[in-house]
Amino acid sequence: MNDQQLIDAYFHRIGYKGPHNPSLDVLNQITLAHVRSIPFENLDILLGKSINISLDAVIEKLINQKRGGYCFEQNGLLLCVLQKLSFEVTPISARVRLDRPRDFTPPRTHVFLKVELSGTTWFTDVGVGGVSLTSAIQFIQDTEQITNHETRRIVYEGNRYFHQVLFPTGWVDVCEFTLEEMPEIDRELANWYTSNHPKSHFKDRLIVARAGDNGKRLTLVNREFSERDKNGSANKTTINSPKELIKVLNENFNLTFPIDTKFQSPGLRWD
Repeated sequence: MNDQQLIDAYFHRIGYKGPHNPSLDVLNQITLAHVRSIPFENLDILLGKSINISLDAVIEKLINQKRGGYCFEQNGLLLCVLQKLSFEVTPISARVRLDRPRDFTPPRTHVFLKVELSGTTWFTDVGVGGVSLTSAIQFIQDTEQITNHETRRIVYEGNRYFHQVLFPTGWVDVCEFTLEEMPEIDRELANWYTSNHPKSHFKDRLIVARAGDNGKRLTLVNREFSERDKNGSANKTTINSPKELIKVLNENFNLTFPIDTKFQSPGLRWD
């Protein structure tokens, strides 16, 4: 697949028909289209499969097979596409902090993208589950930034930057970073940990997420399916059977699996 074929296939996958020039508007449009079309998911890990983050493997899975993936797959694909569109883009290393207190140090197992546009630095991140960005945010501190979904900000505390999201309960850390680049070898190492280490949270729970229309978020964690609106109000339902799970994956995330598929997760115990 040459560069143009990759760009065409990717844009067809995310339903994007806009311009190809390296601009903020194009970056925002691609970011939104990506997270609405390609779900965040860790399902292969729960099927006992390895996660290959080489470009060929990611293209095959996310584009040809119409599957989703997690940060190294999602942001890895977007990184490649933006580079081929002549964006000045760099993969940045981070630690995910959702649901984790500040006194806990999570592993450095996340990658997001820094994009330089006309002397201004922007961040995009299509690989952090139910809080993936739906438009880029500017690298400025202590300033609320409206996105297509939640309000965001970046703060600097203790020699670290924190990307935060505003929920009805207040500001919540998404990830922390220091602007250190995450080269391919570091992504390979972190990917091995997240997909294989017994203590990786991707090994003990099913996670699927996709951005919807009008600020909506669709999230599946084990047996709980949640539809959250732009104001943070969530409608939650419990999935009661393996067959119902397969139906939810298909109808809400466009993920198709055989009806007898068994995902191995401690959170998927059926009474």
